[in-house]
Amino acid sequence: MSTAANTAPGAMPFEDPLQCNIPGVRGGEMAAVYYGQRLCGDFYDFVRVSPRRVVFALFDVAGNREKNRPVAIPLQKRFRIEAADLLQPDSSNELEAMVELWIGLNAAIMRAASGVHACPAFLGCYDEELHTLSYVNSGHTPALVKDGQQIQELKATALPMGLFSHSIPDSSLVALGPTQTVLLVSKGVVEARQRHEEYGLDRVKEYLQEVSFDSAHETCVGLLARVRQFMGTPPTHNDVTALSLVRSR
Repeated sequence: MSTAANTAPGAMPFEDPLQCNIPGVRGGEMAAVYYGQRLCGDFYDFVRVSPRRVVFALFDVAGNREKNRPVAIPLQKRFRIEAADLLQPDSSNELEAMVELWIGLNAAIMRAASGVHACPAFLGCYDEELHTLSYVNSGHTPALVKDGQQIQELKATALPMGLFSHSIPDSSLVALGPTQTVLLVSKGVVEARQRHEEYGLDRVKEYLQEVSFDSAHETCVGLLARVRQFMGTPPTHNDVTALSLVRSR
């Protein structure tokens, strides 16, 4: 398993999205893990934009790595620039800023692709002081929030990016209490198959209900191990990625 984007042997570093350093957060932990090498369009990124805010994203750019690089690389650059511009000031309205972030990234994708290029994504901003997560779910697999034995789905609030130039998303917000966990998985997790049966989102929920890790990294690694066990073979059908935020206090 890998916690950073892999570069194929002989490839130049600029041919893939840049590796990211996942920032530490007060009173909790954030983590993201790929299973093995990236094959398709999954990539995650994290940006600390202020002492209290971390902005993160999990993207699923359509196509394999070779075909989606011309979109993924400028998308990551635009994400880092706009996240800082929009959410660095303490006075920023996070919900409005997340909408503006989506609009900027949507335009960047369509510009890089010279047209339509689908990109489901989950964009989030975690406020360490307020313990809130502002987000736009852009046609992505729902993020799951565990509160005790209750699981809340953070469902889509927007269409996938890269489809319509004038589409406007909605943003939403969830407050995280002590010991609550957020788990976000890629389509490759949900669509992992054992013969004719998919792993599915319900199994992700069952996993999250069963475990009680204080570590976001362990939460991600444990899930990917479950997917590998379910399939009976290392996954090669798609990118298999997990991202987690755990509030410990």
